[in-house]
Parts: sequence; C-alpha cells; structure tokens
Amino acid sequence: MLENLTDKLGSALRNLRGVGKLSEENMAEALKEVRQALLSADVHFKVAREFVATVKEQCVGQEVLKSVTPGQQVIKIIHDELVKLLGEGATELEDKKPLRIMMVGLHGSGKTTSSGKLARYMAKKRDYRPALVACDVYRPAAIDQLEMLAKNEGCTFYGDREEKDVVKIGIRGLQAAKEADANLIIFDTAGRLQIDEDLIEEIKRLKAEVQPDEILLVADAALGQEAVNVAKHFHEAVNCTGIILTKLDGDARGGAALSMKSISNVPIKFMGTGEKSDEFDVFHPDRMASRILGMGDVVSLVEKAQETIDQDEAERMAEKMRKADFNLEDFLSQMQQVKKMGSLGSLVGMMPGMSGVEIGEDEEKKMARTEAIILSMTVQERRQPRLLRGSRLKRIANGSGVQVRDVNALLKQFNQMQKMMKMMRGGKGRKMMKAMKAQMGDEQGGLPTNLPGM
Repeated sequence: MLENLTDKLGSALRNLRGVGKLSEENMAEALKEVRQALLSADVHFKVAREFVATVKEQCVGQEVLKSVTPGQQVIKIIHDELVKLLGEGATELEDKKPLRIMMVGLHGSGKTTSSGKLARYMAKKRDYRPALVACDVYRPAAIDQLEMLAKNEGCTFYGDREEKDVVKIGIRGLQAAKEADANLIIFDTAGRLQIDEDLIEEIKRLKAEVQPDEILLVADAALGQEAVNVAKHFHEAVNCTGIILTKLDGDARGGAALSMKSISNVPIKFMGTGEKSDEFDVFHPDRMASRILGMGDVVSLVEKAQETIDQDEAERMAEKMRKADFNLEDFLSQMQQVKKMGSLGSLVGMMPGMSGVEIGEDEEKKMARTEAIILSMTVQERRQPRLLRGSRLKRIANGSGVQVRDVNALLKQFNQMQKMMKMMRGGKGRKMMKAMKAQMGDEQGGLPTNLPGM
C-alpha cells in the first residue's frame, strides 16, 4: 500500500547525499519533494504542512555526524517524526475481563470481517472467550456472515433475524454472552454509505445500553482523506477509543494512516493486512514508520517466524542442510512453514532494503506450482529424487497439472542446490561465499532466481 510513498520519499532524500552540512538551501528542495510525496499519498494537507515544518526546524543547522551521511541523519529525523505522527507506542485494548467492544464505521469498511478477526486475535493472543453479537439489521446477509465467522473461530454468537430494534438485540446479546460464560463481547453495528444522523443516533443509543469499554472505528485505508473526516465525525459523536485500519494490503495510497491520529486524536490500535482471519495485528507506529522509509520491519518478521515455525523442525532442517542431506520432502516442509507466515510479498516488505522489490502473483503461482509438483510425488520419490524418470515424471506432471519439462526444471534446480550445499561443506565453501558476496554486490542486492519455486 505504501510503496509509492516509500519510493517518493527515497527519491527526495537521495539529493542530500554528499552534503557536508544541512542548510536551508539544500533542505528546501528535498523537503518540498517530501511534502509532495505526502500529499500525493492522500495525507491531509495540514498534517503534511506541519510535518515538513517540524522536520525542517530540526534539520537546518545541524552538523552532520561523522559516522553518518546527511541523508541518513534526515531519515532518522523523519522516522522519529513519522512515529510521533502515527502515535508513539502500540496502544493495546483495555486489560479487563469481561471486556465489551463496539465496532462502528461506514458501510463496506470491513466491520464484520474485523469483528471476526479481532475475536480470533483476542482468543489466541490474550486468552479471551469471545462472543459476537450481530447488531447490523440493514445489510443483507450481515447476520449470516457474522454467524459464519463465529462458527469458524469457535465463538459464541447471538443474532435475531426478526428483531429490528438494535438496542434490544444488544441487550439480549449481552445476556446470551454472559450465559455462555464469554468474557469478550463484540457488538458488530450497521454502517451507511455515508455518515447520517440516523446512524449516529442508533449507535449512541446502543452505547448507552451496553456500556462498551472500547469503541473501535473500522476505517478503510482506501478512503484517503475522507477517512480522516469519518474518524473525526464518529469520535465527536461516540468518543471512539481506537481505530482499526483495514485493507492495508490493497492499492490505497496510505495517507489515512498518517493523518488519522493527528487530526482525530484517536490512536490506531489494529490493522488488517489481508482477507484471511489471521492477517490482523496490533498497529506499531515505529514499525510502520520503518516500512514507509524502506527500512523493513525485522521485529514483525521475527515475531511471525516465532509464532508459525516449529522450533524443533527448524533445528532438524538446519542440521540436514549442514550435512547436505536435504531432500524434496524437506524442501516441501520448508515451503509450507514459510506459507504459514503469510504471502511472499508481505514477507519481502518486512526485509530491510527490499521495499522496492515486487513479489507479484506470478511468483506466488510459481511457489504454488512447485508445491503441487512435490505433492504429486510419493514419499519415496521425495526422499530419493533419483528415482524420478520416464513414467514417474509423466504421472507427476499429470497429477500437478504441469508439463514434464516443468518437473525436470524443478529437479535440475534442486540438484544444483544440493551440489551447492555439498560444496559449502568442503574447502571451497569459504571461497564460494566470497564469490557470492561479490556477485550480490554487483547485482546491487538482487534476489537470487535459481532457487526452486522462484
């Protein structure tokens, strides 16, 4: 979502390389481009103006430290200001049981989906027993959708398809949640295509009756500057305690994330990064600022790895690779572990210096095709790839929906990888590492393309 902003900020700051001191003259053009980059990303014009003014005040006249370049120094200042703009520190939900949460927002912002994701997150990460209450009586199938999400996540559900009074539904849902021994009650309210007084009055009445501990505004990042106005309006009406920013995996320009906290004074607490139920996480301003500036998000990457990768399996694989005893079954296991962490594109975006590398649908399809080929093999064939000849190759190609040449190409790449592992064990390993580093330097950090599935 933030790739354009990242690229434009990077371009603006490149001009400062080689400058001995930061002055008004050499900062003027760079900060002008920074401001244009923010505006083109749908950042509110007041926020962009104040941001640039603050950065300029901190930069001008500063002696460049001997250990860093002017560009690096400015990036540090911009990073710190972005963190302040996004809201310093991750803002958690109130720590109490039972906890009542009311979800509000416009139609299509993702309230119902976010309700299910939040329930899953709180159950798995914070040991809550969630209940979902369907308070949207206007959108067709809204109750059915929430019921399905509750079933998928193993949550208590309450809905009434006959009742049209939202307040009555809320009161009965609260009672049903108590009887089910739920200690997290999430009320999914209705939305409109635009803010209207009927919507506001309805959620005000519901708030008065169910007394929520948290009121979370679900805002679509694709709304741009309009999302800021929505946040401000809802906050003035019902005093929102936090924001869930959705569709951060889309092609939105990202300005909403940079503007909402500053204009509405409501912290962004969670973010939705995809359609799957587990693509939802706490919003960390410092990590988002790093990603905007192309510095990656190593902390989130490590956290994902710790949550999804089996430690014993990882150690077993490391030992097999060290001994160059790595077969196709091992490779399949590694691919499936990586898939649990998320899409290739999201993982690459967390790596420092990789923000400009695009991992599109083709790469995802190649990985899926590689997995299909290996899954079409027997366990014996995976463990002993040398058996793969003639009719076996045809059977595997037919089973995975590819050509025999695709199976051969995978086997060839896998053989090359095995040879490389064996070479690393020998005396040539050190020389080869030096050669690889030199090659990576020549390619300016390009991704290796000779790995299976890439």
